[in-house]
Amino acid sequence: MPKLLLVSATVLLIACSAQSTDPQPDPQQPTPTASLGRVGSAADLVTIPIGGTVLMGGSTDVDSAIVWMVRRARGGDFLILRATGGSGYNSYVYGFGGLNSVETLLINSRDWASDSTVVRKVRAAEAVFIAGGDQADYVRYWKDSPLEAALNYLITTKQAPIGGTSAGCAILGGAYFDATGLGPTEALTSTEALANPFTSKLTLGRNDFLNSAYLQTTITDQHYSQRDRLGRHVVMLARLMASGVVAPRGIGVDERTAVAIDASGVARVFGVGKAYFWKTSASLPPETLVAGQALIWDHTGTALQRYEIQGAGIPTATFSVADWVTAAGGTWRSAYVRAGALSTN
Repeated sequence: MPKLLLVSATVLLIACSAQSTDPQPDPQQPTPTASLGRVGSAADLVTIPIGGTVLMGGSTDVDSAIVWMVRRARGGDFLILRATGGSGYNSYVYGFGGLNSVETLLINSRDWASDSTVVRKVRAAEAVFIAGGDQADYVRYWKDSPLEAALNYLITTKQAPIGGTSAGCAILGGAYFDATGLGPTEALTSTEALANPFTSKLTLGRNDFLNSAYLQTTITDQHYSQRDRLGRHVVMLARLMASGVVAPRGIGVDERTAVAIDASGVARVFGVGKAYFWKTSASLPPETLVAGQALIWDHTGTALQRYEIQGAGIPTATFSVADWVTAAGGTWRSAYVRAGALSTN
C-alpha cells in the first residue's frame, strides 16, 4: 500500500506539472465566430422592412429612436454591428418587443468583414445598428469588403432601416470623417481645425463607403455641443466644397439625441439635446482656405445657414433632407467664420 500511494502521488505531481505548462489560449487570437450572442429565435424570419436612417449622437442611447427602428423592422431580425465591445445591446433592443431576434456581431478584422456567414446574416437582417467605438476601425476593417456590399444592399435594395451611434453615426454620411489621422488617444478639436483646416488630423472620405438614403453630399458629426464640435464640422464642409462637392450639407447631433430620417427624407429629432442641419451655397465658398492659415468663411455674416431642432420624446418639428428647404418647428440661423472663429447670428 505505501508503494501504491507513492506511485499515485508521483503520477498526480507529474499531471499537475504538465497541466501548468500547457499553452494558454491567446486572447488576441480571433474567436471561432463573429457572433457575441443572440436572443430570440434562431430561425430567420423574413419580413418586409420600412427604410430609414437613425443618426444618434452618442452617450446614453435614445430609447424612442431604437423603438422607431424596431417598428420599421416589422418583426424581423435586428443586428448590432461593432468592432469593439460586448453584447449588451441584445437584451436592451429585444426588450422593446416585436422582434424575431437580436444578435451582435463583432467584426474586428478584414477576415470577418469577408466571412460568408457574417455577410449572409447582414443581408438577411431587417434592421442594422452600428455601435460606437472608433470609426477608423470601421473604415479599416469594413470599407471595400463584402460586408460593405451587404450593408449597401440592405440600404438601397432591401431598404431596411440602418442606424448608428457615435462612431457608428460618423460613417453613415456619404462624406465622412474617417479618423485615420488620429492617434489612439488623440482628438480633433474645433480650435485646431479652424486654425488649420488642412491639419493632418482631418482625413475625409467621400462617396466610397455607405450609401445612406438622402445623405450622399452630407457629413455627420456627433457628441456635438458637449465636445464643441460645431467649428470642426464647418471646416469639414469647407474642405468638402474645396474637393468638388457642390453645396455640401452637414448634420450634427448632440449626445442623448437622435435624428430619425424616414423613407421620404423627413427628419425628426428624438431625445433631450439638439440636432443641427447645415447648408452651404456653391456661390459662397470660403474666402481663405489654406494649409496653416485660419479659416475665413464670412460673406458679411451669411456664409452658412443652420437649422436647429430641439429633441423631444414625441417629435413634432421636422426637416426635409430631401430638399433642405422644407422645415417646421425649429429655428434658422446664419453663421460665419472670421479669422478662425465661428459665430452665429
